[in-house]
Amino acid sequence: MFASRPLLMILIIFGIVISELRFDWAEQMLGRYLVTTNIQRPESGSIWEVGHRTVTARQRLEQLITDRQSSQREARGADTFTQIVSSLPPGQGVMLSSEHFRRLYLNLPGTLAQEIIAPFELLRLLSDGHWIRTYLENEDYGLKIYLLNSENRVLRDLRISTQLVYQIERVERALQGRLDDLPTFENRIYPAERFFEALNSLPDEDLGSVIAQPEELLGTPGRIVRVGISDEAVSGYIEIGFEIEDGTRRKVIILKGREWAVWILRSYLERTDTDTGESLGGEQIGDKE
Repeated sequence: MFASRPLLMILIIFGIVISELRFDWAEQMLGRYLVTTNIQRPESGSIWEVGHRTVTARQRLEQLITDRQSSQREARGADTFTQIVSSLPPGQGVMLSSEHFRRLYLNLPGTLAQEIIAPFELLRLLSDGHWIRTYLENEDYGLKIYLLNSENRVLRDLRISTQLVYQIERVERALQGRLDDLPTFENRIYPAERFFEALNSLPDEDLGSVIAQPEELLGTPGRIVRVGISDEAVSGYIEIGFEIEDGTRRKVIILKGREWAVWILRSYLERTDTDTGESLGGEQIGDKE
């Protein structure tokens, strides 16, 4: 037990342990080895999994922030309500100035703008000076609008339903194109001369029921070349599309007429179509004889 060799071995081991506790050289050597072999070792284990999840979560968060900032920029630069709806994911909103909302409102046809808020009420809010900003939120049933003052108190809340958003989108698509591009007017497109000839056949008191806002047509540059009448009635109104030629470009203005008045006009057009067909048929028979 007290031989020199065992004592020497005990002293050496004891010295190694003491030096390790003092200088931590074993941990440092092991750490250097792990660092040099880190690339070759497979990424496995709970620590690696936690790291992967952390990196993935950080990347996802950065992507969400980027997408949100992008949608906010698109919404703030929108010229129409449909652009705002398409740029904002459901549940998100954007803050606009009252002036920006006024421009969006004025870009709408009068009949559609009236369904959002009456122009005199909007004029009153503007003249009061309390309306500073507007918050628009994209929800499942449409677009929710809050008119706010400088303290973010709600002065008026509005709603654009999904159906109204669809109508606005249809009008915007129609503004650049032809009646043939709109399935609503298929097989019911007439030359402008025939349409206004039929319109002149109605009593003067019924003309306003067919074209409620003729000033919109008068204010549009160009010449009306064709008119389409929809076959669908919504809330007692039927859409009438006016195809306008302005140089080399064509566009469509959509107005609404009362259902009963438009049906009278259509019956006249269809009757003239029948009379024209019969007269053409008689001429062809005469030619054969």
